Amino acid sequence: MAELAVIVVVLSAAISVAVTGFAAAWAEKHIGSAAVGAMTEKEELFGKGLVLTVIPETIVIFGLTVALVLLFVVLPQVL
Repeated sequence: MAELAVIVVVLSAAISVAVTGFAAAWAEKHIGSAAVGAMTEKEELFGKGLVLTVIPETIVIFGLTVALVLLFVVLPQVL
């Protein structure tokens, strides 16, 4: 029974990182293309476009935090 719990915790950690990575990539694709389009019209929007392109990366940091909590807090309790 403990083996199943370990598998579930490890898969949950992997899924949290993978899903947040895909979500950030999807968001960056849309934000990046809109930012490039805006910068072709007005060059002074470069700074705002750069900041808006980087913001979705925080989603990956949250996913990584969840994965680390699962692996280093939850997993030792299961074992």
